[in-house]
Amino acid sequence: MIEPYRLRINGGVLSPGELKYICEAAEYLGLDAISFGSRQDIIFPEEIDESKFSQFDKIKFVKPKRDGVENLSSSYVSADILPSTSWLTSDRYLYIIEQFKHNLKLRVNVTDPKQRMVPLFTGNVNFIASEHEDYWYLFIRLPGWKKTQMYPALIYSWDMDKIELAIENVLQEDPENVETIFQLVSDAVDTNNRTVDKPLEVPFYPFPYYEGMNRIGDKYWLGLYWRNNRYDIKFLKALCEICAENKVGKISITPWKSFIVKGIPSESKLDWEKLLGRFGINVRHSMLEMNWHLPVNDKEALNLKKYLVTNFDQNDISTYGLTFGITSFDSTTYNFTSIVIEKNKAPESVGDFVIRDTYNLLYAKNFDPNTREYIVHVQDVDMVELPGLLMELSKLYFENLGNESVDDEADIVISETLEEAVFQCSECLTVYNKIYGDVTQDIPPNTSFENLPVTYQCSVCEAPKSSFEKRTLVSKI
Repeated sequence: MIEPYRLRINGGVLSPGELKYICEAAEYLGLDAISFGSRQDIIFPEEIDESKFSQFDKIKFVKPKRDGVENLSSSYVSADILPSTSWLTSDRYLYIIEQFKHNLKLRVNVTDPKQRMVPLFTGNVNFIASEHEDYWYLFIRLPGWKKTQMYPALIYSWDMDKIELAIENVLQEDPENVETIFQLVSDAVDTNNRTVDKPLEVPFYPFPYYEGMNRIGDKYWLGLYWRNNRYDIKFLKALCEICAENKVGKISITPWKSFIVKGIPSESKLDWEKLLGRFGINVRHSMLEMNWHLPVNDKEALNLKKYLVTNFDQNDISTYGLTFGITSFDSTTYNFTSIVIEKNKAPESVGDFVIRDTYNLLYAKNFDPNTREYIVHVQDVDMVELPGLLMELSKLYFENLGNESVDDEADIVISETLEEAVFQCSECLTVYNKIYGDVTQDIPPNTSFENLPVTYQCSVCEAPKSSFEKRTLVSKI
């Protein structure tokens, strides 16, 4: 997959004027839509002509893997609308974010532990607000590290940038733990650190509903989500214009491929509703589909999400407070959802045997991704099994809501390899194995395929017996 161009949006915050400039650049480059990334950056989804970049000197187009430039993620988006640490105001966020002017080599998070919109530990360098005004916990997980480690001091707000830069500068030393980093950074820069007097406490809150027009005080905030993550440029430009008319100074991008506009005057609410109506914008999506994280431009993941959400909807299942992520065996990103659906690497097939995709299901301890501990629920299951298993996990979440611990780590059994002859439907790839028979059609175990009645049909797609072909199955026992 071609790596798309990204625009670094510091802290996921930009002015309406900046967003309009980006939209004009996108139009000039032949785009009709832009997308938002999980690092609160902006993505140009199609291939574009690099020779035209010089026309827009205020924009730096980057490819993080190629250029080694990362975005700073922040929970500014949640300020004033979700629970927050008392001293961490919107203005304070902006002053702090403004420090970080160099091209970041590491992923940096600046977050409030009392909100749930923005994950706390998905960066390499994670600053998390403490109860002491202008002091932050620091949790580090450098590339290659398996676990996040806490820095042994609280960081002063106005030292954050130089400490992050000092950490970048010691990467060449290949530090193996946070104690080494602390020593190297302390030798390199003067800081106003404070002693850690208590562990970080992260209260659990259900994941919030963040869409639509919502009142807070004497103003409104608007959350917008598009399921295909392709935001129409004409609409965004019109939105920027009404922001300017209403003196709305900032637009905030979420990690969930959506954005929020805060500070809408009460007297202008009707004008905003007219704007949404004029462009046919839906602001009442089901929570079933808004709490997902998918890889960018991954059609296979998007189709899997649609399949699962449809099953949830048909069965009237509530997923309020939960979040879901779809990832693959080779993903290098950190999980930050309550439940993770992980696609396995396809095994090497034997002969002409066709193998369907299988998945693992993991859930965060207490269904709280901020615990950074994931428990294996099941492994190597077929796609058709996922809806029932996810509903099972959803019920488990509600049954244990408020309890300290949900489950211990599941045992994983490694077994021996077995090759056996089976028959596979050529239409949908369902396997008939004589060991199990077919309970859906009252076929008892140990019934050979040859002894099945002529009227036998595939239990999934109802293809006739003649559609089955003999294959060799490699399995675990």
